[in-house]
Amino acid sequence: MQILYFFESIRNPFLDAVMSAVTYLGHEAGFLLLALLLFWCIDKKTGYYVISVGLTGISINQILKMIFRVPRPWVLDPNFTIVESARSAAQDYSFPSGHTQCAVGLFGSLARRCRDRRIMIPSIVIAVLVPITRLYLGVHTIYDVSFSIVFALIMVFAFYPVFFSQNSGEGRALWIFILSSVLTFGLLLFVTLFPFPADTDPGCLSDAVKNAYTLMGASLGLLHTYYLDSRYLHFETKAPLPAQILKVVLGAAVVLLVKEGFKIPINALAGLLIGGETHAGDILRYYLVAITIGALWPLTFPRLTALFTKKNNIQ
Repeated sequence: MQILYFFESIRNPFLDAVMSAVTYLGHEAGFLLLALLLFWCIDKKTGYYVISVGLTGISINQILKMIFRVPRPWVLDPNFTIVESARSAAQDYSFPSGHTQCAVGLFGSLARRCRDRRIMIPSIVIAVLVPITRLYLGVHTIYDVSFSIVFALIMVFAFYPVFFSQNSGEGRALWIFILSSVLTFGLLLFVTLFPFPADTDPGCLSDAVKNAYTLMGASLGLLHTYYLDSRYLHFETKAPLPAQILKVVLGAAVVLLVKEGFKIPINALAGLLIGGETHAGDILRYYLVAITIGALWPLTFPRLTALFTKKNNIQ
């Protein structure tokens, strides 16, 4: 706790705002937006690499959280205070750090993949800063972030040859997505069937169950997406700049529509079929999100590319 008390001693409103902004780069939304940009516009293989590191890492992170069930720092030490704006995103167990896992996995993958220093150096800086923000904000201990850094880097370097070595191929990468689906299924069985002790935080357990359903849907969707793309779609990421902008802006809106717009009807249907309140609908919803990202929305890319190519030719 000494490190946390040091960061607590140097807090001020300006640093609070900066650290809160930087830590968002390890949030699900920041991860998804950058992954979409890579996947749709820059390099599809890198996108698959980054997404597989992130999704598999998050699944293992959730399993470890519920195995160890370590309370947050302010619960361990009631005299310790946190930056209050960070509390809402820190309601589950503390070990290991999910934000650190996402940030180091995402930006570590970029740094490992890219030879351009203009990308490599900022990626390394962000991968270092996000864990520091978790300590500064007071939502994790040094053990939480240290483990996540090491584990994320192991995945970054372990997954890299699967996608980019001379022996890499569609079959090897497909096994990564199968592994991710098996892990999320194991997580789902664990959090729904394991007899957790009475002192387990019900809110943390509820979050873990919800996360397990969403990760299950996303991993199955990613598995099917990779299969469809490698066998049939083969969509192209290159396009004129206006088409690239529309890909991301309109595509992100479509993904958000599927993610949030389908939430009520799908969950209502799942409730009717299964009975009572259930997160089962989240499997279908996040499966549809993944299919939209990797298979349905890319079907529009040839038309968008042709639209702006024709305009340029006319001019």
